[in-house]
Parts: sequence; C-alpha cells; structure tokens
Amino acid sequence: MASAGRRDAPEAPDFGILKRLARDQLIYLLEQLPGKKDLFIEADLMSPLDRIANVSILKQHEVDKLYKVETRPAPTCSDQFCFLVRPRIRTMRYIADIVNADKMSGRSRKYKIIFSPQKFYACEMVLEEEGVFGDVTCDEWSFYLLPLDEDIISMELPEFFRDYFLEGDHRWINSIARALQLLNSLYGPFGRAYGIGRCAKMSFELWRDLEGESEGDGQGRKPEIGNVFLMDRDTDYVTALCSQVVYEGLVDDTFRIKCGSVDFGPDVTSSDKSIKVLLNAQDKVFSQIRNEHFSSVFGFLSQKSRNLQAQYDRRRGMDIKQMKNFVSQELKGLKQEHRLLSLHIGACESIMKKKTKQDFQEMIKAEHSLLEGFDIRESTSFIEEHIDRQVSPIESLRLMCLLSITENGLVPKDYRSLKTQYLQSYGPEHLLTFHNLKRIGLLTEQAAGETLTAVESRVSKLVTDRAAGKITDAFNSLARKSNFRAISKKLGLIPRLDGEYDLKLPRDMAYVFSGAYVPLSCKIIEQVLERRGWQGLEEVVRLLSGHEFSVSGSGGAGRGGRGGAARGARGVPGGVHLLRDRGAALPGQGARVQVHLPDHGRHQQRPRDGGHDRGPRLRPTAAAPERRHRGGGGGGEGAVRGALPRTVT
Repeated sequence: MASAGRRDAPEAPDFGILKRLARDQLIYLLEQLPGKKDLFIEADLMSPLDRIANVSILKQHEVDKLYKVETRPAPTCSDQFCFLVRPRIRTMRYIADIVNADKMSGRSRKYKIIFSPQKFYACEMVLEEEGVFGDVTCDEWSFYLLPLDEDIISMELPEFFRDYFLEGDHRWINSIARALQLLNSLYGPFGRAYGIGRCAKMSFELWRDLEGESEGDGQGRKPEIGNVFLMDRDTDYVTALCSQVVYEGLVDDTFRIKCGSVDFGPDVTSSDKSIKVLLNAQDKVFSQIRNEHFSSVFGFLSQKSRNLQAQYDRRRGMDIKQMKNFVSQELKGLKQEHRLLSLHIGACESIMKKKTKQDFQEMIKAEHSLLEGFDIRESTSFIEEHIDRQVSPIESLRLMCLLSITENGLVPKDYRSLKTQYLQSYGPEHLLTFHNLKRIGLLTEQAAGETLTAVESRVSKLVTDRAAGKITDAFNSLARKSNFRAISKKLGLIPRLDGEYDLKLPRDMAYVFSGAYVPLSCKIIEQVLERRGWQGLEEVVRLLSGHEFSVSGSGGAGRGGRGGAARGARGVPGGVHLLRDRGAALPGQGARVQVHLPDHGRHQQRPRDGGHDRGPRLRPTAAAPERRHRGGGGGGEGAVRGALPRTVT
C-alpha cells in the first residue's frame, strides 16, 4: 500500500495457502495421467497458471509440450492429451474435433479434461452430442481464488460480468459460494457478514447452505477475517466509470494489469524488449506509489533516485572489509531497486504522453461536472467533440455511460445525437455495443414521460437551440432527481471544499478522484461498518434497490433484505479483495473481505442448463423468458461490447 497503514491494523491472513492448495491439487490431477503428456491450456488460464505452477513444475510432472487452446496441435507422438480449460461450449467442440480427427486417422490416445474452476453439465452434453464423451475423462480443478498480493485475492473469471449482466447466466453463483466456503474453512469463521444486492444475497445463502451440508471445517479455528462484505457491481457503476488518477489506476488504464502483472513495452524499458513486471508489495518502489495521486508520483521518484544515488556513493570511502559487506549484502538489492525505479519512471513518462494527447485534464473536468450535476450541456458538448475527434472509442463510451447514469438516462434528443455521431465515427458495427449497454442499464434513454419535451419545443421557438438546451436541463433537474443524485446527497459523496484539496495529505477517500468524489462502494462499507449494520441507511438502501443483509457469525440468521433470493456473480474479473483496515476502519477489528458481485434488477433468476451438476439446487424466484445457453465467456471483445466497466477497489 502507498500509506504505512494504521498501527492497529491487523496482519493479513496468509493467502499463500490458497496458492499451495491449488498447486497441489493440479499436480495430483496431472499425476492421474501417468507418463508423458501434452498439455493444452485455455488462453485466459495461462497467466493464473503461471502464478501457481510455472513451466518447470509442469515439466517435473511429465508435461512434455504446451499448446494454447484454439490452435491446432502439431503432429506429435504423444499418447496422452490433457486439456486445462474453462467450462465453455466452444472449447468442448474444439476438443471433440481433436478426438474425432484422431479416430478418423486410427490414432489411439488417452484424453483428460480438467475444468477450472468447475464442470458444467452443458459441457458434458456437448461432448456426448459430438460422440466423444466415452473417450475422455473429466475432472475439476477447484481453483477459486488466486492471491495477487499480500492483501488482494481474485477469482480471475473475466466472463463473470458479461455472462451475468448481459446474458442473465447464473452458473457462477456456485463458484462464489464455494470460494466463500474455502475462505471460511481456511481462515476460521467470519465475524460478521454484510451485503447488498440480489446476487450478493443469493451467493451468501447458497454458501450458508453449503456450510450446513458440510461439518463446518473452519469452526473452532481462530478467526482471521473479521468482516465479509458482498456487494453487487451495479450498486456502484459510477466509480468504475470515472477516470483513475492514482498511479496504479493509470498504469492499468495505459498498459492493462492482467493477473497482477503488467507488460512494459520498449517505450518504457528503453530497449528492444518488453518486460513483464509483477505489481505487488515485493516491488519496493511500486508499493510506495501505487495509491498515490499521480501529481505526487514524479516528486517521489525524483527523491527516490537521489537517495539511491547517495547509497551507491557510500562505497567510495569504504575499506576492503566494508566493500565486501556492501557487495554481498546491499549491492544486489540496490541494483534491483534501481531497475524497478527506471521502469516506473519510464511508465510515468508513457502515461504523461498518452494522457496529454487525450486532453486528460479536460476530460477530468467534464467528469467532475457530471458528478456534481453542473454544466451538463457543456459536458455533453465535450463528449460530442471527443467522439468527433476519434480520441478513443472506449473513453467515449465511458463518458456517455457516466452521463447516462448520473442523469438517470439521456434525454432522447441527446441519446440519438450521441449515438449517431459515435456510429459515424467508429462504424455501424457498434450498433450491437449500444444494444448491449442499453440492456445492462449503462447507457439508457429516458422515457418520454420523464422529460419536458413539450416545454422544450415551445421554448425552442422563442430562443436559440443552445439557450433552449440550458433551460431544458434546468427544468429536468427540478422535475426529478436521479438515484445517483439522491444517494450522493444522502452520503455526502461530493466533498464540500474550503479552498484547494490537498492531494499530498488527503483527508478522505475522495483523493482517488482528485477530491471531487468519494467512491460510493467504499462509503457504503464505511457507513455499514461504523453502524455495524444497515440501521439508519434505510433510504440509501431503498434507492439502491435493497436486498441488504447483516448476519452475525458465519452461520447465524440476520436481518435480510426485501424479498426473494438474491443471485449473481462478480464483475470483471471476478474477485475477492481483502481490505486492510486504514483510515475508515474501526479499530480493533479483523481484516475485511469485500466481494464485488454484479447484478441487474431486470433479470430474474431461473435454472440454467449449464448449472453445476453437483451441489444444492438454487431456488428460482419469478419465471423469466428462456434464452439460449451461452457456451463462451466474453474476453477481449466483451470489454467493448457490453462489459465496459472494470472493478475499482
């Protein structure tokens, strides 16, 4: 972390246990296929697998060659194929094609499919339809949680958001519940569990059912996790849509952090090669600047460079014995720190170049206006200019979604105008993008009855278009208030500043957005932990569509939300984040785990053909229209086509 942390903050649990368990189970599954074997790995499992068991470990357990799923294997004499895959329909067809091709050529092999994190019935049905179910053996690698840092664990399921929000697919709820069960068994019973959202409540209830069926492996252990907070992603879209201005966030925006690591290209390394760097607490430079506002980072790196040079210069006055100690004890560490410092300085320079081209300051100003509800017409004009200049298709979509959510939908005239301009700038293929964003509620159009179009048409005859637009904005703000505006006022998400906000010595959580906005999800957690429940937050809960709960102890009954079972799974990528007790925490409490789970109120829970073939069945609420089952998760394309926001912790 960037800050030193509170003195009364507890030690984080040893999440290395999760990594060791996952590695031991994978080795056990590989050894069930004795002898040399070729291993086929799904693309989005490669990075997590590298964190668990690298190539040398795989080679020790008789893995001969490695292939990426979706590529045709080269002619090989191996008699055994092992597939490490996600439970996806298209992957099953790929495996079936390989098996059937071997049958046609008269080649006899053994085939083993290892599903991660679990196997779905739909996958077995596809294998049966393709006529290869009897030729393969299937197993599960129960790899639910990956430690990315000392205090961050993630489910690393990038398709969660798209599957659940866009497709209404509930198949991952069981994975969430089993991840909670794993944490509970390893680190003792949770002190209290809080949550809000349909998905969060359903996951909690399923986990509690699983605990009831098991014999409570974690009971009797000393609790290492004080509180668990489950929150649906749609509770707080706004935070995920705002531009990040802390160093780690800007690195993610610019280079994309994947599975806790980042690839720095030649523009950062000042060489012809790219370097993969792990971003965690082991990086002494990164750990000190990761949560710092970007305006403070260059000054810190400059001071760090001078300090490092001073440590190097100490060797000039040393005698032979001192020099020997320096070389053996300090020199290696100094060289490593120098290398990391050089990389992070290069990363800062690349970030500055990119953001300067994108008029980053103007974009931040427009975002702040949207959050505060001022100068909406000017902000809309900025978005139009941003689209027309073709600065970035993703950034333009993000700004439109932020405008839509903060204003509770776009005025029909603005919606049609922005959509037309976007399609003209970036191509008609993005019609699907707008359709998907509308389905999940990120970019919507206000209903006719919600706007004062009649007043606007009369006024427009008397005044200019620009003046009419401003008057319409004023009437709309009087006629209704969006949920975000009401929630923001109730929780004080927009700080009242007396003078300029001090980003070097921040006084609240708003510093992560330059003092303009306190992240809604963080504020909710702070308020609930301070009150030890939802008492006094009834109006906020109502505006957030309810389904809140607060439970004492892992198995006790607590205050439930309003109606029905909850449902869903975490957003992009699926994950659980341990939050160390910092400024907003209550002294003396254990570490807190926050689980982000996506949800969308318009989808109703229903049984899925792709549900897990084991474990308790989920109780459906109201019936919903049937949809065809999806076999694949949305990876890269899903980021644009309907899975825009990223989780912000």
